[in-house]
Amino acid sequence: MSNTKHKRAAGLGRRDFVKTSTLAAGAALLVPNILAAKAHIDGSDAIKIALIGCGGRGTGAIMQALSTKENVRLVAMADAFRDRLDDCYKTITAEDVSDWTGVAGNFKERIQVPEEHKFSGFDAYLKAIPLADVVILTTPPGFRPIHFEEAIRQNKQVFMEKPVATDAPGIRRVLAAAEEAKKKKLNVVVGLQRHYQTEYRKWVEMMQAGAIGDIVTSRVYWNNDGVWVRTREEYSQKAGRPLTEMEYQMRNWYYFNWLCGDHICEQHIHNLDVGNWVKNGYPVRAQGMGGRQVRTGPDFGEIFDHHFVEYEYEDGSRMISQCRHQPGTMSRVTETFQGTNGTAPKPGVLLTRSGHEIYKHDGSNDPNPYQVEHDELFAAIAKGEYRYADAENGAKATMTSILGRMATYSGNIIEWDAAINSEMSLMPQTFAWDAVPPVLPDENGMYACAIPGKTKVL
Repeated sequence: MSNTKHKRAAGLGRRDFVKTSTLAAGAALLVPNILAAKAHIDGSDAIKIALIGCGGRGTGAIMQALSTKENVRLVAMADAFRDRLDDCYKTITAEDVSDWTGVAGNFKERIQVPEEHKFSGFDAYLKAIPLADVVILTTPPGFRPIHFEEAIRQNKQVFMEKPVATDAPGIRRVLAAAEEAKKKKLNVVVGLQRHYQTEYRKWVEMMQAGAIGDIVTSRVYWNNDGVWVRTREEYSQKAGRPLTEMEYQMRNWYYFNWLCGDHICEQHIHNLDVGNWVKNGYPVRAQGMGGRQVRTGPDFGEIFDHHFVEYEYEDGSRMISQCRHQPGTMSRVTETFQGTNGTAPKPGVLLTRSGHEIYKHDGSNDPNPYQVEHDELFAAIAKGEYRYADAENGAKATMTSILGRMATYSGNIIEWDAAINSEMSLMPQTFAWDAVPPVLPDENGMYACAIPGKTKVL
């Protein structure tokens, strides 16, 4: 993977950041897309797809892309690890994919990936992208800015998962590529799927229209047991040798900030994004607290297991944020809002101040938003339309998460403008299996984590 330096955007303040973009991710732009209207790469009407990142989310995303009604073909696959690519290929070419899609059948006629179009290593994306019309970016988030930048440089339509970066330099890189995508009229959809969920679309629209008055307090949560952890021993045994430090961190990527950004970025971004969406704006500052109480062993890397953040918007309103990965504790993943004339106690429900129902969504027949993302993207591409420009909001939602991490890691008030303009990069200087990652374990295999009051984040 290339690590080309990206020039800092001068004076990138929050107000300019907000006014030059839209929070309506997935909004129909309906601008003729000259590039999309041209014949596809091989001159046929099939839309060629390259999958960059073949883990669990990549496998799910390509299943959804192949499930669309459009004439699509998967023609190239890329992953840092060849075994991940092979596992993905085996899954998607199975006789019955109903365990993944809920619909019996297979995608074999839509998968045309010869051996010479299966690429592994850090530079695999450079070989796969030229073969496609659309690229799906589902690697660990730290690589997203590099991959997105290259896809737009090569005039590709994009679906990319959230978060879209792990540090401020990466955010600025995504923003620059997002501007190029707009100029080129390239559709970009980001996997903040609540923007493609019927329940949320109507609910947020009504709140933005004033159904419960001015929003004064937002509460957003991602509290649950946490996710997988991969041990060094497990993969050393599979490899038949000790892993290099780079290999281990790439395998266990969720627990290293340069790859994941901490779970406040990787998961809680969904809820923070909804808070921003409802407010139609972004925080001006944040303060909070967090730490590690449960996940303290060497395989849990450097990230926290809980964060509590208070975000402040320009109008003085607050968003109270909780995210926690601690087994056996209260599980809650949702958003609620308090307005001057009513409340939104949960997604799809609006009440007056006295508790009378204003609106209640019936979601019994709602489509799967993960599928809707791809249905709408590929329908636009097939029609030659430019409809989706999600990258800016994806970057701002990610920056909101990073702002919260900066606040909890430092224990200090962090201003948005200082955070977005930070030059502190988390990324390695070199991408190679024997290269030195940004963080290293001590003699006991433990990784240093942030200490509020001491850790520098800007």
